[in-house]
Amino acid sequence: MLKSKKRDKKKKSQQNDETANLSPKEIAAQKRKAAQDKKKLIHVITVCTACFLFIGLPAILIKPKIGLALGGGLPVMYFSYQYPRTALWMFFIYMPFSGTVIYQIVGGNAIFNLAKDGFFIPALIALYQDAKKKKKPIIVNKKILGTLIFLFATAMLTLLVVNGSMQFILPDCEWGENKLCKDGIPIAQGLLGLKVLMGYIPLIFCVYYLLEDAKKLLWVGRVHLLLAVACTLLGIVQFWMLDTEICQGTRHEVGDALFKASVDAKCLVGGAVGFSPSQNFQRLPGTFASPWHWAWFLIGNSAITFTVAFCDTSLFWRIGGLIGMVLVFVNAVISGQRIALALVPVITIMLLVFTGQVANLKRFVPIGIGLAVILTVVMANNPSLIEERVESLQSRASASPPQAFIAEQFHWAINEQRGFLGRGLGKATNSTRVFGDTALVETFHPKLLYEMGFLGLIAFISFTTNIFIVSLKIVRSTKTKFLRDFGSSLLVFVGIISFFPYWYPLDTDPVCVYYWLFVGMIFKLPDLDKQEQEKLKVLREQEAEFLRQKKNKKKLAQEPPLAS
Repeated sequence: MLKSKKRDKKKKSQQNDETANLSPKEIAAQKRKAAQDKKKLIHVITVCTACFLFIGLPAILIKPKIGLALGGGLPVMYFSYQYPRTALWMFFIYMPFSGTVIYQIVGGNAIFNLAKDGFFIPALIALYQDAKKKKKPIIVNKKILGTLIFLFATAMLTLLVVNGSMQFILPDCEWGENKLCKDGIPIAQGLLGLKVLMGYIPLIFCVYYLLEDAKKLLWVGRVHLLLAVACTLLGIVQFWMLDTEICQGTRHEVGDALFKASVDAKCLVGGAVGFSPSQNFQRLPGTFASPWHWAWFLIGNSAITFTVAFCDTSLFWRIGGLIGMVLVFVNAVISGQRIALALVPVITIMLLVFTGQVANLKRFVPIGIGLAVILTVVMANNPSLIEERVESLQSRASASPPQAFIAEQFHWAINEQRGFLGRGLGKATNSTRVFGDTALVETFHPKLLYEMGFLGLIAFISFTTNIFIVSLKIVRSTKTKFLRDFGSSLLVFVGIISFFPYWYPLDTDPVCVYYWLFVGMIFKLPDLDKQEQEKLKVLREQEAEFLRQKKNKKKLAQEPPLAS
């Protein structure tokens, strides 16, 4: 209590000092701005309330789920447009819990899959308009412009030529027909495929203008650490409830259902659960819609928690990062997802080596000991679980070696080509199946080859390679140590995902957000570094002036007094 009172008094005194240094015109301008902000907030609250009462509430009475989407969605979009920076924070916070909202609260309504875009798209529009008004750059790093245009032009060419011809030229498919024909709505499938492929690239622009100073950069890491800790704790509780039979999972299913994750077996948070102890089958979704999404959340957060643990300027948050790393490791084991169990340790080791933190013994040794102790306890309490996970990983790798599987997928995608522009955008994207049949392609680059042909594949690899090279140059030129460490950690993850050939993380939440988020953070480093270097320069000048004055005082004190 005493400490908080002292802090409040200190803040008030600082505010009074700042106000005292302002001119009457500046004080009046501050008061006008505060009055305008208050008026704007009242206006936004009024509009959102009216929208819910007059549109959402009547719709809820007719169709509750649609009404909830309208009554909640329209106010959220309007609020996001008016307060874009706040909306971006809400977008980052909502995303890890989206699967829980969809399956535990609104009963699996597919329209709520778009809820996070209700925060993102209006915020993007507002930030774009603000940048145009203030004549700020939209492409925040011109060095990626060429490959971005190449990718966009290739995607649009595929959409117009391939999806367009299927939509407007081919006849409708009839049952049992084998000839080339139109299935579903190809143009809509292509538009959604384009959104999946490039829809979150503008996050680079948004994050660039969200991070006004180094404190904001640190807070992005800290907020995501808090989200990681909250979600992984819920993941552990979910596992405990399944293990103690509070939730039944899929243990009482028969036949193939024993080996499939099911939404009907959902438990506490998230969506589809697979839990059949008698068959050593375990696939947990955590707070996400499916085990696959949860695995990539853990993989992404292995980088986020590491970054905070090693690069944050506060000891409190570095300890929090250590706790987050431990929780991510534990969930990688209990989730049952082989890819999480394989990649979380690998990414952590790569981060230690490529960022040079392995040489930082003061931080590395406590973290290493902490991880070892906690994982030893987990292994001691669940020896069969650990053994089963490792055996499952080994058996999958031996039965279908990743390199052979990727080669097979490439061979299949090449054989399926109809032209140099591929089979059409969205034709191998899982989320577009609502508009037509989709092919199951389980690796990312063959999927690009199938949809967009060799030209599209080359365009996308050129773009991600360009991003990685530009990011590498930025990180290497950063002078401020904690910013360089921060950027190095993010760069390792960006490098891995840029060329990762197995499965399709850039099509999947949350990696399709984290990747562009990290790129935007790296692209902002030169500005933040310049700010920090200017602060350091001012501090050095003040210190030099202080030493100079101290030296002069000492010199004057040593001089003999003048004779009278």
